[in-house]
Amino acid sequence: MYIFKQPDISHESPCSYLPDRLWRFCYFYADGVSADELQTLLNAGWRKFGSYFFMPFCDGCTQCLPLRVRTMDFLPSRNQREVLKRCRNIRVEFRPLAYSEKIFELYAIHSRDRFGNQAYKREFMNNFYNPSCPAMQSEYYLENELIGVGFLDVASEGISSVYFIYDTKYSSLSLGTFSVMKEIEHAASRGLPYYYLGYYISECPRMRYKARFKPFELYDWDAKIWKSE
Repeated sequence: MYIFKQPDISHESPCSYLPDRLWRFCYFYADGVSADELQTLLNAGWRKFGSYFFMPFCDGCTQCLPLRVRTMDFLPSRNQREVLKRCRNIRVEFRPLAYSEKIFELYAIHSRDRFGNQAYKREFMNNFYNPSCPAMQSEYYLENELIGVGFLDVASEGISSVYFIYDTKYSSLSLGTFSVMKEIEHAASRGLPYYYLGYYISECPRMRYKARFKPFELYDWDAKIWKSE
């Protein structure tokens, strides 16, 4: 692993998940991160976009809890089985990172319709096509039309979901839920025991879906261990 910038602490800014709170991060930049090194970072609660690695470092708040699903034990709930049935005609492919204009078009649609944001190609490429560790993408096709793409990092003991984008005209299919289940399935097929789903905040409605993929474990920042829920 080559570290471009040693760990530092960001300035405080308004929290995007909890009202009336401030957040800040411990962060560093690195490249050439091996699967084993990535596993060590994931095990300690780090996340990443491109070469930017970060973890929350907020005063008096530890509500952002890293969550990982135990892939070998995962069983879909009744609602999740309904999503699988709804998406039964979707073809899923896993492959090495491979940029296309269609993928950026999906990202632009997703950013606009879901978050009201404009998409910038340089930022997109830096975040998802500047791999600093082993990485891959999942692709979702309906009648040969690409309708969703997941960006994944691959560690020695698990797959980490970085981001998922989809064509919002297919929102009724619950593609986000479907993608998580297919990526859990793929990790299990590779003999990887964990699927990392990012940070979970119980008080944030946008984050609650993550706790629906069971069984899962949460990272205890104080004890520095993963605990089953």
